Amino acid sequence: MEFRPCIDIHQGKVKQIIGSSLNSSKSEAEENFVAEKSAEYFASLYKEDGLAGGHVIMLDDSQQTKQEAIKALKAYPDGLQIGGGITDQSAPEFIRAGASQVIVSSFIFVDGRLSESRLTGLKKAIGKDRLVLDLSCRYRGDEYVVVIDRWQTFTDYAVTVENLKALSRYCAEFLVHGVDSEGKRQGIEEDLLATLSEFTDIPVTYAGGVRSLTDVEQIRQVGQDKVNFTVGSSLDIFGGDLDYREVINYLKQ
Repeated sequence: MEFRPCIDIHQGKVKQIIGSSLNSSKSEAEENFVAEKSAEYFASLYKEDGLAGGHVIMLDDSQQTKQEAIKALKAYPDGLQIGGGITDQSAPEFIRAGASQVIVSSFIFVDGRLSESRLTGLKKAIGKDRLVLDLSCRYRGDEYVVVIDRWQTFTDYAVTVENLKALSRYCAEFLVHGVDSEGKRQGIEEDLLATLSEFTDIPVTYAGGVRSLTDVEQIRQVGQDKVNFTVGSSLDIFGGDLDYREVINYLKQ
């Protein structure tokens, strides 16, 4: 289990938001925190602490957000993943800018259905080792289903061990947000974690609801030490109560 830090950027500023609150134009969202420090600062912090594999997420498609994201990549070359509206056409640019991998979500779905041609195109454009697939999901019926388009639209694709195995031939890693908990500091989604723990072919990072070291320990236990995790709004560096250093020290112990 590893701690994967994050840098979320909206309107050129590092922020923590409730992801499901992004409006259709991506210009407005319910904010938990707006940082005074730059994305470059946080990237340098993670580099200094040896935290590889964190993710930079561009929450809108403005030029100021893109520029801020690229500054973060340059501050920690080959140490950060980047996501947010990335396609097979734009992915190589971010790899050249210093990203270790790109994170892709909505692009691999067409009309709510998984597109193997787009997956193949991404793999051809940057290679399997450079691709992370974001399978952020919400609970519907009796299963977790991937949601796209700012987490507003359900696809027909469930997060199951069988589906993770099928997709793993295209990518190096999965990022999975429990959308109903993301940004709300209300605890983790155990059922989702339990499913993720059954898959061991490639690394998986869970996000959503982490608020304390107790939650981190719960991730370790339910995830059987196999699932990585990220923390956003709850960290003190993003205005929360959970000490960033305590998380690092917990993992060292």
